[in-house]
Amino acid sequence: MAKAYVPGLTISRQTVWHSKRLLPIPGEVLASVGDVVSARQGVARAQLPGEPYPVNIARLLQVSPSDVPKFLLKKLGDPISMDEELAWTGGLFGWSPRSVCAPCGGVVESISPITGQVLIRSEPQVIEVAAYLSGVVTEVVPQEGVVVTSRAAVVQGIFGIGSEAYGEIVLAGQSPEETLTEDRLNSSYRGKIVVGGGRMTEGAVRKAAHLGISALVSGGIDDSDLREILGYDLGVAITGTEKLGTTLVITEGFGEIPMARRTFELFKSKVGCYGSCNGATQIRAGVMRPEVVIPEVEQNNLAISVETGRSQEPVFLTDGAAVRIIRDPWFGVIGKVLKLPHEPLLLDSGAKARVLIVALADGRHVTVPRANVELLET
Repeated sequence: MAKAYVPGLTISRQTVWHSKRLLPIPGEVLASVGDVVSARQGVARAQLPGEPYPVNIARLLQVSPSDVPKFLLKKLGDPISMDEELAWTGGLFGWSPRSVCAPCGGVVESISPITGQVLIRSEPQVIEVAAYLSGVVTEVVPQEGVVVTSRAAVVQGIFGIGSEAYGEIVLAGQSPEETLTEDRLNSSYRGKIVVGGGRMTEGAVRKAAHLGISALVSGGIDDSDLREILGYDLGVAITGTEKLGTTLVITEGFGEIPMARRTFELFKSKVGCYGSCNGATQIRAGVMRPEVVIPEVEQNNLAISVETGRSQEPVFLTDGAAVRIIRDPWFGVIGKVLKLPHEPLLLDSGAKARVLIVALADGRHVTVPRANVELLET
């Protein structure tokens, strides 16, 4: 059987999914192998040191630097609150008393009789990483985090923006062709992952953020709408850090593109289930896909495995494989590989390339360069 290497995109009603949850700095792991965790449960925690705030006591009290220690009301290592009095002097013969208050809460970290400065270290910032998936901890990475494994339905998209979001899956339309407009959204969707059909509009995105909707998932979006929403042209850098108030996952591409029917039907079968999603996208080296993951409620029969992710084996196209076409004129269309001719074919552009023949759902057979398709892993 013919084969060809191609990037993969997962759309599956049931698969075993692995999520590596790591801290940005060394810290404390809060879970052990075999623990059953919920999506929002903390599995690792670390503390980022607070910002240093120097306070020039000598200048503010108008005393010599060497005299500063005797005017301080706090000792080295003492905690202090914001606006709490740090140093005081009664002035000469009780005239012109002066005091200095702390600019922040924290700890007195250093006192210098040379410069007359006191350094206050603000409170550390606690960073906690959540499990993201409801599942089982299958691996612990010491001081860094864990790998959570879950049996789940998974839909990976073409493009997304925004960070991790959680919520119940709901539908805002009855077919994959319906445009996701603002009038389809209401306050009952607050905190939920709302699935549309075709293109999501700028108005829908803004209303979703206003209503507190966790995420919008739909087939397409106009690049002009995206530019208006973000306020700038999106470059090639990784997405996922945007602060829109809602996360966006685009399953098919840009423009008036309906969601693939099999994807829409998958979401329809999961209405009422709790899911997790992430809009982070990177299309260059180290590919990251936006995704919606919907774990099964019961994970009791999930085999514990130390595998930390999907197979790193090459992904191959074969006869009969499901693919999505990712270039015009059939952008976003899903079909099955009918043939993989060995010989390169002369294209309309004048270039020669290896191609494949794809059987579409409507019965048509189209010839497409192999670089213009993406394998759907099911």
